Amino acid sequence: MRIYDIIVRPLETEKSYMLRELGKYVFVVHMKANKLEVKRAVEQIYSVDVKRVHTMVVPGKISRLRGRRQSTRHAPWKKAVVTLAAGERIEALEA
Repeated sequence: MRIYDIIVRPLETEKSYMLRELGKYVFVVHMKANKLEVKRAVEQIYSVDVKRVHTMVVPGKISRLRGRRQSTRHAPWKKAVVTLAAGERIEALEA
């Protein structure tokens, strides 16, 4: 798997912005990617030193709708919280 297939996109939420102050960045990653692949991809794409990677699978949510089709299910996805070494920052995501 290529490094640009592993990192889908950075996750931009209020919590992820608060974690950036602590040197942690949150990404949506490929479901089959493991921690070592995520670490290598972030280090190569952003030229930083990754200290730790935490991954989790976020379950799909069920949306309830009115009308003929009562509910839809969103697909599960994988999230990775990447901790950088002290003093490291990803300038491309700070804008």
